[in-house]
Amino acid sequence: MVTRRNLLVAGGAGLGLVVAWAAWPRSYRPNLAAAPGETVYGAWLKIGADGQVTVAVPQAEHGQGVWTALPQIVADELGADWRTVGVEAAPINPLYANPLAADTLFAGAFNRIPAALRREHAVRGALMLTGGSTSIRMFEPALREAGAAARVLLCKAAAKRWGVDWTACETDSGFVVAGKQRLRFAELAAEAVGFDLPAELPLRVDDDGRLTGQNLPRLDVPAKVDGSANFAADVRLPEMVFASIMQGPIGDSRLVHIDKAAAERVRGAVAVVENERWVAALATDWWAADRALAALRPRFATHGAVVDDVSITRALDEALKAPGHRFARTGDIAPVMGGPGLIVADYLAAPALHAAIEPPCATAWYHGDRLELWVGTQAPGLARAAAARAIGISPEAVLLHPTLIGGSFGAALECDAAAQAAILTVKAKRPVQLVWSRREALARDRVRAPAKARLTARLAANGAILGWRAQIAAPSTGQELAARLMPDDWLVGAALALPRSADGYAVAGAVPPYRLPGCIVEHHPAGIGLPTGHLRGGAHGYTCFFTECFLDELAHRAGMEPVSWRIGMLGGDARLARCLSTAAALGGWDGGASGSGQGIACHAMAGSCIAVLAEASVGDDGRPHVDRLVAAVDCGRQINPDLVRQQIEGGLFFGVAAATSPAVQIDRNLVTARRLGELGLPRLANAPDITVELIASNAEAGGVGDLGMVAVAPAIANALASATGKRLRALPLGRAA
Repeated sequence: MVTRRNLLVAGGAGLGLVVAWAAWPRSYRPNLAAAPGETVYGAWLKIGADGQVTVAVPQAEHGQGVWTALPQIVADELGADWRTVGVEAAPINPLYANPLAADTLFAGAFNRIPAALRREHAVRGALMLTGGSTSIRMFEPALREAGAAARVLLCKAAAKRWGVDWTACETDSGFVVAGKQRLRFAELAAEAVGFDLPAELPLRVDDDGRLTGQNLPRLDVPAKVDGSANFAADVRLPEMVFASIMQGPIGDSRLVHIDKAAAERVRGAVAVVENERWVAALATDWWAADRALAALRPRFATHGAVVDDVSITRALDEALKAPGHRFARTGDIAPVMGGPGLIVADYLAAPALHAAIEPPCATAWYHGDRLELWVGTQAPGLARAAAARAIGISPEAVLLHPTLIGGSFGAALECDAAAQAAILTVKAKRPVQLVWSRREALARDRVRAPAKARLTARLAANGAILGWRAQIAAPSTGQELAARLMPDDWLVGAALALPRSADGYAVAGAVPPYRLPGCIVEHHPAGIGLPTGHLRGGAHGYTCFFTECFLDELAHRAGMEPVSWRIGMLGGDARLARCLSTAAALGGWDGGASGSGQGIACHAMAGSCIAVLAEASVGDDGRPHVDRLVAAVDCGRQINPDLVRQQIEGGLFFGVAAATSPAVQIDRNLVTARRLGELGLPRLANAPDITVELIASNAEAGGVGDLGMVAVAPAIANALASATGKRLRALPLGRAA
């Protein structure tokens, strides 16, 4: 076991061994399975005798369009006909690891581990992850090379038949072409795979017939429309039973009593499975299982401190008073941050639920010393390991079938349902499908962490910011995620054994994008007793709120117009400046004057930029009402503009919900909400008018999955401040800071 002590005592020798481990060359073989008539081209695609091109995608499809965007990259470089392109989930393999997502999600644990070691660790561990707006940024180069390699092989096969140089051949719409000669991919696929690749792959540089930049139809939509798409809850196996589960309240909760006789009287009930932390009822259908679970009337004993809204706020306050860990620093703010005249404001963000449409679900079947698992997961390797660990078998004895996910927003990173389903199928000795009830999904959600910030600044006489300090109290979610999802990982153990430091995940996005003479960002770790996880936007969802609201306050304090003031501080960041000026122009920005009801905010993340203009007011019910949102987005090169627009539009609505819905309430270690209807989510009847402008850009493709939601809340808060003259500093808006 790697501990802080032996890691430090080992000194140079230990470090040398780790470096040697990371530098030792490794190669990995593709394990993509071929159906009859298919020819496998490396790890990423297959071409069938019927001309069908199938692309293996390691990323989970949960509505973001990744099962279209990634195949589109391959098809573009290959020269395929989009009508012949299909997709399948990639098997677990180091070739599909996503170190970029690991760096994003586990920043709190890995931020002091050398980058090369982090990457090698993720690859060797086959750490396949979907999250952090990383799919295209991580996999575009590999997918382009895969498409180019297949194109070269097909051209070589055709050139041999025609007796020409292969460089004289090109591909177009599923054909290899040389002058007037044409051959379909289907005629060449089996033969082409036997040729050798050149030392350097020629990527396409022409603009004719390119699929990149086209609004191609989504590959996942037809199956979702006709009902043939498979989700984990759609699986049906012989003699399968259904399970509903109840877990104890937040904290150290143990099952102390059930009424098994009452559950057995429910028609269709099959069995009851007890665990010290939970109890599940099994039945011939899920409705009967859930009724049997209710009849059990489980009681849990919870030990330790009570977790509720008051205790969480108190923990954040106490953390903010304690010394923090420095996350980032530019310049020296000490000379300007003493004495009177400082501007100080406190901001608060409450916990936020995922509230995904599909609750956690897994179907498991243990037979012949092998576990088969059907689950919608953003971390297939980790889900497989969790299921194996739960029943004491090797991960290699688990065959995981990844399914589509009905939404997620980050909730499908968690592996609880997979582990529980594995236990249940072993106990039941038959296939089991476990579906959490909506009640359970809300009660046991790993929420986006609450946070409290104290922002301090000093303004010069001309309105310039002389110094900026952000102190952010929040749980160390990055460390928590790594410890929970990879409990047996040696590098996680080593990283967590090191002295405490700022959790990079918990304060991601807190460094302002502006050129300030001096800036410091500090993380104050808070132990709140509430498990936290990754939610769409991550910490950017609250750090952008803190930064852009405080900046708006400073602009008004300095008597400056907020948009031009922001642009003036961006220096050479032309992309973010253009987003601001575009949103202002499209939205008819009037300067954010008192009574206008207009507000603006911007943010940069994952290689992309966004600015959002909001028009908002306070309704008769006293709640914020958002009338209009205008967003300008620069996400670099756009693989499929329609997908980008869909993600931004969805993110804007997500941001409205985060800003205006009632706060999550926790009472005596329980989330009080039991149904989606209790969350006060926006509806079509009160949805704002939305305008999205996608700005053409030559920058590298950036991420957009999280981008749409992060700047919405501060834009609305700034709009409400101009409409009412009252500054709301708590998220959701209206909650007391």
